Amino acid sequence: MALIIQKFGGTSVTDADRIREVADHIHRCKQRGDQIVLVISAMGKETDELLTLAAAVSTTQPGRERDMLITTGERKACALVCMALHDMNIPADSFTGSQAGFVTDTNHGNAKILKINPNRIQAALNADRVPVVAGSQGVSTANDVTFLGRGGSDTTAVALASSLKADACELYTDVSGVFTTDPRMCSNARKLTNISFDELLEMTAVGCPKPAMRSVEVAQNYGVKLHIRSAFTWEQGTWVGKEEASMEQPIIRSVIPDTSEAKITVNRVADRPGVAAALFRELANAGVNVDMIVQNASADGITDISFTVPETDVKLAHEITQKLATSIGATNVTADPEIARISLIGAGMKSHPGVAATMFETLSNNQINIEMISTSPIRISCIIRQCDAVAATQALHDAFELAQ
Repeated sequence: MALIIQKFGGTSVTDADRIREVADHIHRCKQRGDQIVLVISAMGKETDELLTLAAAVSTTQPGRERDMLITTGERKACALVCMALHDMNIPADSFTGSQAGFVTDTNHGNAKILKINPNRIQAALNADRVPVVAGSQGVSTANDVTFLGRGGSDTTAVALASSLKADACELYTDVSGVFTTDPRMCSNARKLTNISFDELLEMTAVGCPKPAMRSVEVAQNYGVKLHIRSAFTWEQGTWVGKEEASMEQPIIRSVIPDTSEAKITVNRVADRPGVAAALFRELANAGVNVDMIVQNASADGITDISFTVPETDVKLAHEITQKLATSIGATNVTADPEIARISLIGAGMKSHPGVAATMFETLSNNQINIEMISTSPIRISCIIRQCDAVAATQALHDAFELAQ
């Protein structure tokens, strides 16, 4: 008998038919002899709809009340899944995040889990019942409802798997696993049967939308085996675990395109101590997440600084930087949303020279200009024009023979 935590995303429970499909799947798992704990996301686009409703009635939207509102979507969905299970004669109990024992910090909108007391979940399992947990929520140390942020249901599931010492954590979504690249951009993208935590962390950090990066970090830190699967085909997906030495380890595992970034350039900044600190401190204080940063070589005490931010933050980042322009000696600030980041990921590149050269040559041969470059031991990222993203993805996917 295996204990498996299964998380179902919004598309997996988007309507009554999908909820019954999930219930049928749990029935099959129970017949196999497995113990199951479910973690359920809000149905379909319900979180977006609740946020739209909040914006229609309030300009202030206090964090406490916003979290109280958003988390109703997951509670509604988990209660409906529970009802569907009862109709199949499967004893089941629904739990809010607080009932499931999730204690968080007091940060509304993106709370962090401090500890889990899963006594009620374990009691339900001991009674041969299926616990159905509302994802992405908990109760703060101040006894307020908190929301774990977008993708928080993945983190809920992984944290429960660690706390309950589950055999595996299955994250069900609308894709059948982790692919070598975005199948919408590359027709010969290939599903990976396995991938390391380090590689998946890099992929999620540079634009791979699923699973949530926080959940992969927790899984790696606590040794939780992840299985990324489809709730529509139920086929075997991609297993995520520790990196294993292999005589034929692939050099590159994936090409990740990301068109959700924008670039800010601060022109002709005084090249003196404290300029970068002043700029990026103001951005950090405003909650702007800066990714790639490039500073040109100084000429006559003057330099340029370019950095990327999420496209959703570009307006705010531009305003902040413009306000600082005079004090840091900049002549002007430009914002460019028409960029894309293209990244190569692969643990094998640590021991194989020439990966960067092949990447740059491939882009050059396709007349694609590189504007910025950043690296890690298992990743190379380039900023290019957004209009070149599809061509770059396909060319690099072919150059590194990822379809094979």
